[in-house]
Amino acid sequence: MWKTVLFLLFTLIVVPIATFYFDEPLNDLQGRALKTLIWVYGIAAALTFVVSSITDNYSQVDKLWSIIPVPYVWIIAHFSDYDQRIVLMAILVTIWAARLTYNFGRRGGYTLKFWEGEEDYRWSILRAKPEFQAKWRWILFNLLFISAYQMGLILLFTLPALKAMDSAEPLGTMDYFLALLFLALVLIEFIADQQQYDFQEGKHEAKREGQKLTAAQQIGFTHTGLWAYMRHPNYAAEQAIWIVFYFFSVTATGLWINWSIAGALLLVLLFKGSSDFSEGVSAEKYPLYKKYQEQVGRFLPIKGKFKG
Repeated sequence: MWKTVLFLLFTLIVVPIATFYFDEPLNDLQGRALKTLIWVYGIAAALTFVVSSITDNYSQVDKLWSIIPVPYVWIIAHFSDYDQRIVLMAILVTIWAARLTYNFGRRGGYTLKFWEGEEDYRWSILRAKPEFQAKWRWILFNLLFISAYQMGLILLFTLPALKAMDSAEPLGTMDYFLALLFLALVLIEFIADQQQYDFQEGKHEAKREGQKLTAAQQIGFTHTGLWAYMRHPNYAAEQAIWIVFYFFSVTATGLWINWSIAGALLLVLLFKGSSDFSEGVSAEKYPLYKKYQEQVGRFLPIKGKFKG
């Protein structure tokens, strides 16, 4: 686990620096906008670390994951004097945020006491591992990975909007195409999350009511709908959303590869590691999960449909 954390922290530092080095430097306006964003990031990361340490609830970053990109992109829009392309990007991120925040909220992620709420089950599993039994190690992990790394990644994958400030070109056909693709991916993510929510809620309700589980519910994990063709359709859509967001910077500058690609690249790495961990837990919990892994692709429908 520590090797993975150190690798991710290494990439968080090296990838942005490397991509910055091989691209044009920021202009003065972009530099001032970035300084403001870094201040917001620093405050948010510090708050998540402090609040999670005090409350022993380590889903504080999860609560902000869908919220803080909105101020990031609108701060950039403000510095751009509300450039049309960047305003479009900010509106799209706001739509994405509203949907994801709703999905997290209905699962008990938010309460009136903002520091409470349901904690992601993976944090308790991680805390129970031998390498985190020493309290200082968990504190360090919380500081470096849960708070600093994840909050930094959120900032990075919104920065294509900052790169788009390089362009004076008006909105074009490609921008509208990307916007439609972005919305289509949000819809796919909504469908995947809804299917998972319906399956798990139905299973848990049947258990609470003492009812007999259906054959599908007895399998235990979500494997119907989009989940019959991809093991993580919601993760696939989430990664694709921010890759599409990056391409707004491509249409704005004409550069297929620019420094703002760092966030999308690092997000793909994070979801690879996150899905590895969650699948390890599922494989131990559900007897048919390894068969599911063999029959169904992780992020792409390349293997076929789950046959059970």
